[in-house]
Amino acid sequence: MHGTRILEEADRLMTVCNSCRYCEGLCAVFPAMEMRRAFSDGDLNYLANLCHSCGACYTDCQFSPPHEFNVNVPQTLAVARNDSYAAYVWPRAFAGAFARNGLVISIVAALSVAAFIFGFAAFTDPLVLLGVHTGPGAFYKLMPHNAMAALFGAAFLYAIVALAMGVVAFWRDIGEPVGMKTDWRSLLQAMRDAGELRYLDGGGVGCFNEDDKPTDRRKLYHHLTFYGFGLCFAATCVATLYHYLFAREAPYAWWDLPVVLGTLGGIGLLIGPVGLLAEKRKRDPVLVDATRMGMDVSFIVMLFLTSLTGIALLLLRDTSAMGPLLALHLGVVFSLFVTMPYGKFVHGIYRYVALVRYARERQMMHGAGNE
Repeated sequence: MHGTRILEEADRLMTVCNSCRYCEGLCAVFPAMEMRRAFSDGDLNYLANLCHSCGACYTDCQFSPPHEFNVNVPQTLAVARNDSYAAYVWPRAFAGAFARNGLVISIVAALSVAAFIFGFAAFTDPLVLLGVHTGPGAFYKLMPHNAMAALFGAAFLYAIVALAMGVVAFWRDIGEPVGMKTDWRSLLQAMRDAGELRYLDGGGVGCFNEDDKPTDRRKLYHHLTFYGFGLCFAATCVATLYHYLFAREAPYAWWDLPVVLGTLGGIGLLIGPVGLLAEKRKRDPVLVDATRMGMDVSFIVMLFLTSLTGIALLLLRDTSAMGPLLALHLGVVFSLFVTMPYGKFVHGIYRYVALVRYARERQMMHGAGNE
């Protein structure tokens, strides 16, 4: 017996698939499945997070609907995957946030923080809000650096702790193989597989979306979003080093490294999320967990708004619009941070952990075969 109805269904499908094995060359899920004869809840959550939802197995399966076996692996694992985020969330009291997580919550949080910063500035000096401020330290006319760093540092630290606790719970439940903690080859292989989105290609032909003609569009937009986010995070790290090591205050000139990295990342976070939203609207409903669409949309839209407000701030920072735009941008960033552990952001982390497990299992299997 399993903890939920969807895990019972996932067990049934994996048992059928283990008897067939027609799809073993499509992705990592089926080779990992073949290493098992029975499936615990942890095993099924591991397989669900290993799935990249390319849809190839549904198209290739001879038992998919309307066959009486009703084998729909992509949709079943999508539901199980979304359930797993709530199952391992920290604190446990916030598990329901995954069911309620949506665009409205994120936007309300962003506007609330923006209003707080706006009010903070208005209380300190109303003329600061719409004044023109240029040169180093201009941003801190609206809110002192130390107050800004404390507010966002606390939000970021909370997100990191909550994410780490969830990952530890997931790691323990999927049953870490012997030696995984010290196996750098598995970590690096998983990093490569995640960075390339190796298993989002339907076994090489591409991802299935609205029809039976696979494309690489979802992979491209995922790459733009992921690497755009990475570049923006790198820009923040470099800016922090500038401030504390070299006593150089923001805003920086357009040719400075934080601005260059942030601009390139921002462009990726404009194109990538729009592309993902467009592809999401076109996907065949039979492949997705339609009941959790709000979770996906919320995270993608917040990434887009983070980039949009950031680029607008870059373009208009020497005008009277700087104050309101900075408050709005900081509000969006704060909302993104505090909702990270309870939205679709976690899928990238859990998927990486699942890829580490898979890389280690393959090494152990090949090692045993060579003995």
